[in-house]
Amino acid sequence: MPTPTLTDQAFLDTTADRLAALPAVRAVTLGGSRAQGTHGPDSDWDLAVYYRGAFDPADLRAVGWPGEVSELGAWGGGVFNGGAWLTIDERRVDVHYRDLDVVEHEMTRAEAGRFDVEPLMFHLAGIPTYLVVAELAINEVLRGDPPRPAAYPEALRTAAPERWYGAATATLAYAKAGHAPKGALTQVAGALALAATQTAHAVLAARGEWVTNEKGMVGRAGLDGIDALLAELAPRPDALERSVTRAETLLREAMETVER
Repeated sequence: MPTPTLTDQAFLDTTADRLAALPAVRAVTLGGSRAQGTHGPDSDWDLAVYYRGAFDPADLRAVGWPGEVSELGAWGGGVFNGGAWLTIDERRVDVHYRDLDVVEHEMTRAEAGRFDVEPLMFHLAGIPTYLVVAELAINEVLRGDPPRPAAYPEALRTAAPERWYGAATATLAYAKAGHAPKGALTQVAGALALAATQTAHAVLAARGEWVTNEKGMVGRAGLDGIDALLAELAPRPDALERSVTRAETLLREAMETVER
């Protein structure tokens, strides 16, 4: 791969300036591993543009950076409403669109303990709409002055664990009643993975820890034991039923740890 011509800081400054100059953009932030200091040399750069009003992806496309620029709503039409995959100075850059009206609405809802779960590609459990609030709590602001949550809302710490863990228990109950008796290993494996991810959301919400994606969250929640359980699955009804029961115990114990 060709060598970048700019230092990381010069690249970040010039890119943030170009994004901040786009019509309707009010702020630019750096997210992902580079904002949290967990990146490697080959990690991509996650940038978000916060706009107010009529943002037009054509303006981003007109900058001329090579890559793919989506239309608004192309990534599901919810809070995660589109973006671009670009190459800028030989660096891989993801740009996310963030509508400030939507972000402020979800911040108000999160403070009241209310949220929805939306499907999004590459996310097993979908994403909570408070994800856009989590981003502002964690991301590094490069340009502008976007709203930022003062702390993890107490109402969300109460409501989110109950909802996420309730979904996990329902997922496992259906796997035990519907899939395990038929020896449906793939469906049971999928249900265990989904329930573990849902429970990880519950555990981290109960701790008041923000989540911006599913990467590493099962481990953060102390649910690594699910890996060994999945590795031992066998396509027999009795074995699958035992595996689901073990998963129920594992997830319940994780929740009991944060409820003490």
